[in-house]
Amino acid sequence: MQDRSFPHDAAALLAAVEQSPKAVALHDKAAWVAIFAVDGQVNDPVGSTPHVGTAAISRFYDTFIAPNTIEFDVKHDVVAGMSVLRDLTVRTTMSTGVTLQIPMHLRYDLASPEPGDPPKIERLFAHWELQKMIGQLLTSGGRGLLASLILGPQLVRHQGLTGAAGFLRGLKGVGKRGKRRVTDLVAALGRADTAGVTSLLAPNAMLSLDGVSEASVAEFVGTAQHLEVEKLLVAGQTVSATVHLNGRRGVGLFEFSATDPGRLCAVRLCI
Repeated sequence: MQDRSFPHDAAALLAAVEQSPKAVALHDKAAWVAIFAVDGQVNDPVGSTPHVGTAAISRFYDTFIAPNTIEFDVKHDVVAGMSVLRDLTVRTTMSTGVTLQIPMHLRYDLASPEPGDPPKIERLFAHWELQKMIGQLLTSGGRGLLASLILGPQLVRHQGLTGAAGFLRGLKGVGKRGKRRVTDLVAALGRADTAGVTSLLAPNAMLSLDGVSEASVAEFVGTAQHLEVEKLLVAGQTVSATVHLNGRRGVGLFEFSATDPGRLCAVRLCI
C-alpha cells in the first residue's frame, strides 16, 4: 500500500526526473524549464549561489546547457520519500569540441503543485567538484583552453557579474579534510565505536538510514556498521558518496556544520 505521506510512488518520481536528461538531449529549453516548480531552484554545483524561480532557471539553461552537448551515464537511482538520488557520470562536450567527464551525484526533491498533479522538481542539488572540472578543462589542450576563454564571457553575459561570482562560490568547500572526516566516520562505524562516531558529529546532528526518517546514534551505529563508501565528492559543505550497506547500494550525503567546523550536522544514507 502506498504511504499517504508520499503522494507519488517511486515509478512516478523516477519518470519525472527522467524528463530532465530527455529534454537536455533534445535541447528543448521549454520542456526542461517546465519540469521545475514555479519557485523551484537549481543548486549546480552545490555550494554555488542557487538559481531560484523560472526566470533564473531559464538563464541557467542558457548558460550551462544550451551551448553544450550533455550525456547522462546513470549507474544507479534510489528513491527516498519524495526525493530521487542519482549516481552518474555526466559527459559534457563544449562548443570547441572538448569533452569533460564529470563524476556526479544528483538529488532531486519533488512535490506536486496541487493535489493530484504530476510531480515537479522543487530543488535540484548537483554534487560535483568544480575545481576538478576546471582542471580537466585547462589540461585538455587547445580546445580546452579555448573553451575556458569562452566560458567567462558567457557566464557574465547570462548571469551578470554577481551571478558569475556566485557560480565561483562553488570552488569553496570542506575539501580533503571533509573527505577524511567521512572515512573516519566509516572507520568508527566499522569498529562499532559509538563514542568515536559521536565525536565527529555536531550537537543534535541529524542521522538517517533511509534518507527520510531520523535515527538515534545507537541505531545508526548498530545498523551501519558495515557501511562502505566510494566516489567521494566535495561540493560546498557536503561530501556525497556512493554507499554500500548489507548488499544494497545508494547515495550518502554527509553535511558539515557551518558553525562547528569539521563536524557533521547531518548524515543521510539513501539506500
